[in-house]
Amino acid sequence: MKKIMIKAALVLGTLAMLSGCSAKKEAAPSDTTKDAKTTEAGKTSEADKTTEVAKATKGEDTFTVGFDQDFPPMGFKADNGEYTGFDLDLAKEVANRLGKKFVAQPIAWDAKDMELSSGNIDCIWNGFTMNGREDSYTWTKPYMKNSQVFVVGKDSGIKSLTDLTGKVVEVQADSSAEKALKEDETLLKTLKTLQTTPDYNTAFMDLEMGAVDAVAMDVIVAAYQIEQRKSDFVILDESLSAEEYGVGFKKGNDALRDQVQEQLEAMAADGTCKKISEQWFGKDVTTVGK
Repeated sequence: MKKIMIKAALVLGTLAMLSGCSAKKEAAPSDTTKDAKTTEAGKTSEADKTTEVAKATKGEDTFTVGFDQDFPPMGFKADNGEYTGFDLDLAKEVANRLGKKFVAQPIAWDAKDMELSSGNIDCIWNGFTMNGREDSYTWTKPYMKNSQVFVVGKDSGIKSLTDLTGKVVEVQADSSAEKALKEDETLLKTLKTLQTTPDYNTAFMDLEMGAVDAVAMDVIVAAYQIEQRKSDFVILDESLSAEEYGVGFKKGNDALRDQVQEQLEAMAADGTCKKISEQWFGKDVTTVGK
């Protein structure tokens, strides 16, 4: 009888232990589920935050200007690392008046069409010649006159275009100077070589080292480069071609073009264009409203 009672007690004890373990096991999933829900909620919260940031960035109203960062004084990288220049100052003022965030986007000049068509930039504003490109872009009205000229060494003996016979001439790739020279077959045939370079800073270094005999480029940029470098360079009196600068937009983007044109005309009327021009050139070189 005593043995039976002991066995019964052992059975009851075992059942109690099993019941306790069962209760703990059942409780564990409940806690885990709670933690999982909390963690999942945290992830969702972070995802929501990321989405909101993305929406805010995407919705930001910007005006992104494509330019060659080695094309002073129109657009270039200053010694302090910031982008500056005559064209960029004009563009920045237009952006401010439109209530847009100004973004200066340096580009490879020979990739400018790809940058524009892909939407990476809103316009090309960087001493951009309109002549010969009238049907390739949607343009503002011209805001500045320009011409393509030759820069040579002061003691080179080159005084006129005829003196370029048998000489090596350098231009920026896909530039107006390159286009003008290739269209002037008579002059082109007299040259020993017409070679290209990515930018005019390199072209001037080539000229200084004697690697080339002349550089064909925009007169505005040539005059600025010569003044800044204090070098013995001169500009030939005979020009290669006359042209005008405009702001180029993707073909068909009339809406943004019209907004920019309106602000340029307002800036010309209130003297802002003149002020910015005088800061860079010492005189008003703009043609808007004139």
